[in-house]
Amino acid sequence: MAGTGSGSTPGTPRVLRAMNDRAALDLLLTHGPLSRTRIGKLTGLSKPTASQLLARLESAGLVLVTGTSEGRPGPSAQLYAVNPAAAYAAGLDVTPERILAAVADITGRTVGEHEVPTPGRRSGHTVVRQVTDALDGAVKAAGVGRDDVHRLVIGTPGAFDPNTGRLRYASHLPGWHSPTLLDELAATLTMPVEYENDVNLVAIAEQRLGAARGHADFVLLWNEGGLGAALVLGGRLHRGWTGGAGEVGFLPVPGAPLVRQVSKAGSGGFQELAGSQVIPRLARELGIEDVPDGPYAEVAAALVARAADGGPGAGLHRRLLETYATGLATGLASLISVLDPELVVLSGSALTSGGEPLRGLVEAELAELAASRPRLVVGDVTEHPVLRGALESALATTRDEVFDTSR
Repeated sequence: MAGTGSGSTPGTPRVLRAMNDRAALDLLLTHGPLSRTRIGKLTGLSKPTASQLLARLESAGLVLVTGTSEGRPGPSAQLYAVNPAAAYAAGLDVTPERILAAVADITGRTVGEHEVPTPGRRSGHTVVRQVTDALDGAVKAAGVGRDDVHRLVIGTPGAFDPNTGRLRYASHLPGWHSPTLLDELAATLTMPVEYENDVNLVAIAEQRLGAARGHADFVLLWNEGGLGAALVLGGRLHRGWTGGAGEVGFLPVPGAPLVRQVSKAGSGGFQELAGSQVIPRLARELGIEDVPDGPYAEVAAALVARAADGGPGAGLHRRLLETYATGLATGLASLISVLDPELVVLSGSALTSGGEPLRGLVEAELAELAASRPRLVVGDVTEHPVLRGALESALATTRDEVFDTSR
């Protein structure tokens, strides 16, 4: 069928122009400011076509001139970059203790952040107010309006069941289990909103920006407030029928008592064997002195970091690290046997704080416990990884919408 005025038929001039436009915009996002000549070479377009493309994108407000290529041989040339103000996206990282919000411009630069503490019990109405307070605080810090935000991605522990709309696997998150919560948030917020499991968002951050770049099959093991995993298969997140894929804290494992009624217990064998709450207890059992007080995730990270660094009492600390590595490898071996991933990424403060020493011990254990040999790496995205993943997820969809010049 011949193409119509909608421009949706592949191969029509409008679609081809849109494909070239998107290719140029993606190059500018990747490489930064580029000259017309450089864009032409990278896209394979002639100089006249590249000039028309840039004029079109500049007229649409998607690119702007940022300067000239002075200091190079030959005449200076104008440099073009993606217009940061072309669109904005937002992300929220929700924990029982706080909601951290951020706004990023379309280039991915974070331009505003805001944190709202969330202590104590709360209702669904309280959650809606806290979400809007966090978002509006980040929007204000960014110097834009809420209507300028094209999309919001909210990361939470557990997952919203796509069949019921109810939050599952996160009984420790008060106020987020109201059956009307998603409807109330949709009525209050002025932009499209997506909800994603927090560990899945960390995997998105690592796939876009960190240790999993270029990998289509990988497992990300997260250990911070809880023990969980993200499963990326064929380049796509695997969420499961109820959104619970990757809730590996419930996994029965050797070396831990068999936990029954796991939904009520909020824990399982792998969590009890290798979760961050276990590390302070292991340290005391081994006779390690000066175990600090505080939130167990922070204490665990500090103990693992100290053990990885050696120093006074190095023998006891080495035993702590070895015991912890064995527990981690015990659960990971089951995941590897089922999924056969290309890569395993260790993330969360109770894992990244162990660095190369912990990674090496886990790898050595897996060599004996797992039949396949995935590459094991420590995650690169360590500063607010859930929030960074939420922003990357929101930006991906925003760019698809804003950069589509075929419409």
